[in-house]
Amino acid sequence: MIEKGKSGVKLLFVGESWIKHTIHMKGMDHFVSVEYEEGAGVFLRCLAEKGFDVTYIRAHEVSEKFPRSLEQLQQYDAVALSDIGSNSFLLTNETFLRSEISVNRLQLIVDFVRSGGGLVKIGGYMSFTGIDGRARYGMSPLAEVIPVQMLSHDDRIEIPQGVAPEVLETRHPAIGEVPAKWPRMLGYNKTSAKAGSTVIARINGDPLLVVKAEGKGRALAFMSDVAPHWAPPEFMKWPHYAALWTSMVGWAAGASSAR
Repeated sequence: MIEKGKSGVKLLFVGESWIKHTIHMKGMDHFVSVEYEEGAGVFLRCLAEKGFDVTYIRAHEVSEKFPRSLEQLQQYDAVALSDIGSNSFLLTNETFLRSEISVNRLQLIVDFVRSGGGLVKIGGYMSFTGIDGRARYGMSPLAEVIPVQMLSHDDRIEIPQGVAPEVLETRHPAIGEVPAKWPRMLGYNKTSAKAGSTVIARINGDPLLVVKAEGKGRALAFMSDVAPHWAPPEFMKWPHYAALWTSMVGWAAGASSAR
């Protein structure tokens, strides 16, 4: 259990932002509006209150701000990727716009984990395989260290009626002292656990929370979301929401000695 203000964990959090381009049709007339939104506010506040030192890179900032060397990445204890597709890391400005040879940022994360860093992979429409197969992590270097096998096609399971997760490993340090009864979720990315991994919780019979030691580091996959719509108000307002996420991130970062 991480005490308030005592974690000291340095986390690089990437994703959970988007831009909406909306066409408004009014009879023979139309106009366009653009909105920018972020979805991780509650999550980030929870970590800040527990003393995590979080650097936030928005989805549109990856090309310019994500570390370009292992040494830069090793300034952090863990990297968390939430609802952002692999193309944002693979098709950076220098490669996509100028055809320049550049570092593979997802391979950097693989090297980071195996050398002792932590990975927290969080689900969503642009996570794992994703909507219409667009996230494409199964075809990227990061598939080597993500502790689940991903589908080759759209992996979203939508559950509008909601389903409560089932906790299998109630004493695992990745969930701390969070009770076994969790609120219902509205969807998740369908995967299967890799050999040698530990399934801490499952949902609808599929893995929800999976962890695995990888080289000197640790990798954690949570197949649902930190925010709506898969995480409904009942989950966002759950008294144990903060404890769950701080425990998961803390475990991946090595705050717990248990592997």
